[in-house]
Amino acid sequence: MPNETDDGRRAPRTVSRRNLFKQVAGAAAAFSATPSVVSAAAEPPTPAAASTLEAPKSQATRLEALETLTAVEADTLEAIVARLIPTDANGPGATEARAAHYIDRALTGPLRGSRGAYAAGLAAIDAYAQSAKGAVFAKLTAPDQDAVLADMEKNIATGFSPNAATFFNLVRTHTIQGTFCDPYYGGNADFVGWDLIGYPGLRLVVTADEQRLNVQAKPVRQSAYADATFTMKGGSHGHRP
Repeated sequence: MPNETDDGRRAPRTVSRRNLFKQVAGAAAAFSATPSVVSAAAEPPTPAAASTLEAPKSQATRLEALETLTAVEADTLEAIVARLIPTDANGPGATEARAAHYIDRALTGPLRGSRGAYAAGLAAIDAYAQSAKGAVFAKLTAPDQDAVLADMEKNIATGFSPNAATFFNLVRTHTIQGTFCDPYYGGNADFVGWDLIGYPGLRLVVTADEQRLNVQAKPVRQSAYADATFTMKGGSHGHRP
């Protein structure tokens, strides 16, 4: 969430995209290549789900029906993830990656235990935004949204249970997951997250040429679940956790 210095240069705020990248760049490859870590309750990909992995960007970023969040909760969450990993000169962010869709979908499965925390936390952030800035979070300007999130990160914001920092860290963690996960799980649409950190995608074999210094590997635009290695025959669910 950048601001600008007096000379017009962009400077990082407390909640910065640069700091997020430091956290995920080293772990993204392992996270993306081991789908069992992401979802303990995801169903195996259906033909319809698999087709969305290769859909054009205009289709991949389309709005979809909510699975667990209310419309108000979804609007608030979309606004939050858009500020945590914003769209800027570096490229698309959490909005284009459909990180909020990933969270909504996961709250019906592996993250179901966090559903109550999201209901309470999203209501609390709207209440705090209203009292501190005069409007619910989704209707604030970007600078005011950044200020509210910074208050949460610093644990200054009130009205949260157990506290604002706990909910901030929960949403930030899930936003990172939704932006950089294997697309099968509902995020990283059109592989924008992998492109953002330069991760070339899952590869089971690395050639000698690809191991040379200063050589950029050709991106593999494929979900792990689209690879036969992760799909067993005989009706099995493959590497489904």
